Amino acid sequence: MRNIVRVAVGLVGLFNVVLGLGFLLDPAQAGLRFFLTSLGTQGMATMRADFTAFFVTGGVFALAAAWRAWRLPLLVPLCLLSIAIVGRTISLVADGAPTIAFPPMAAEAIMIALLALGWRTFEAERNR
Repeated sequence: MRNIVRVAVGLVGLFNVVLGLGFLLDPAQAGLRFFLTSLGTQGMATMRADFTAFFVTGGVFALAAAWRAWRLPLLVPLCLLSIAIVGRTISLVADGAPTIAFPPMAAEAIMIALLALGWRTFEAERNR
């Protein structure tokens, strides 16, 4: 079971790193997948910097947790994704609930569930 959870957490990490690298290498195209467009070079720089930072940081910490079966690094992607889903929920209340709002929330919820499973499964301390 532990190895299955390691693979699942690792896939969450890899998915996020790939998303982040997409924003780094081609922010305009990556932004379109998130319904974003940039306003000039500063908008492009913001997408390249902030979205890359969000996804790569969360992904690298998830990969580190999966690699060592150590739960402490999971706090980073758990916090990032939890804040993101809370923001989306607030947006649903403030701006309405179009059907396109739910798939990203479902993806975030699944990732949170897999990371939480890793939190429950992995060791609290690295004594190896």
